[in-house]
Amino acid sequence: MTQAAEGQPFHIDLGLGGTIRIGPQRIGVAEAFAIVEAIARTGSVQGIATELDLSYRAAWERLRALEAALGHQLVQKTRGHGSTLTETGAVLREALAEAATALAGSMAREGRAAQVRLGAVLGHATPTLTLAASHDLLLMDVLADWPDIALVVAGSEDAVARLVEGRADAAGFHCGPTDPAHGSPAFADLGLDPAFRVRPLFEREQGVMLAAGNPLGIRTIADLARLRARYVNRQKGSGTRLWFDRLLAEQGIAPSEIRGYATEEFTHQAVAAVIAYGAADAGFGARAAAERFGLAFLPLGWECYHLASSTSLPDAILDRFARTLGERAERTAGYRAAKAPLADET
Repeated sequence: MTQAAEGQPFHIDLGLGGTIRIGPQRIGVAEAFAIVEAIARTGSVQGIATELDLSYRAAWERLRALEAALGHQLVQKTRGHGSTLTETGAVLREALAEAATALAGSMAREGRAAQVRLGAVLGHATPTLTLAASHDLLLMDVLADWPDIALVVAGSEDAVARLVEGRADAAGFHCGPTDPAHGSPAFADLGLDPAFRVRPLFEREQGVMLAAGNPLGIRTIADLARLRARYVNRQKGSGTRLWFDRLLAEQGIAPSEIRGYATEEFTHQAVAAVIAYGAADAGFGARAAAERFGLAFLPLGWECYHLASSTSLPDAILDRFARTLGERAERTAGYRAAKAPLADET
């Protein structure tokens, strides 16, 4: 009878594998890459021995066996410079390195998903899921009661990048009053990739947050430029910044006409705080943040906040989380439940 090693660290790392087949020869991709990478990095066959945990003699034998299988010399000795890769060796290393880089994100995501699935069977605690997400007050409030999810606050484009690259299990993002398919390439590509599931979480109202009482009498986006209002912006790559930039472009307003356009904060709450403290007159953000700080608010539209995750990742935790957010949105000012699921979920 065997027992799971409960309490022991449990992690799955997936790496470049497979074989190179030349006639009857089968060459392990991982070992071939380790050999040429070790030579490139250390300039010595001893580097191969260290990398593969072999004796020096055994490392030479592996190298020669690889060269024989490929029918090309991969390593040459250069007086005063140790061992270097031949042109063939360099091309082999470059090709395998690029393959490893291209697959790194998907392997990291699949390894994480496998860890979650196997952890329960092997008696290990379910690992905490990492959510990279654009800042939102409702999201932050709900996450306070979800120890199974660790939040990393990031701009919408950065959050999606972290998911795609395997640095997060899920991404929370928004792209203004448009659906992801018509958003920036980062969002459109995500929606088309069958490796990911994208679902609507809730909708929220966005607009211009203004100093209490709106002393400048701002009524439109154009007024920000006309009245030389002190503006505090969101960081590049955030969904809110992308929306504001689109509004400027639609009205033919150059960013340079907005006083303080280069002044950036990383959350709705931080923007609202800067305005509340009198250091700025206006900033684009959510109604919920404006109300929390007692600011005036110029509504400009509603947007959907989305959650994306790998299709390989078990859905149970994220499904419960999504339902909770939807329910809370229905009874929170400045929010409402998402009107309908995305087309690929109908």
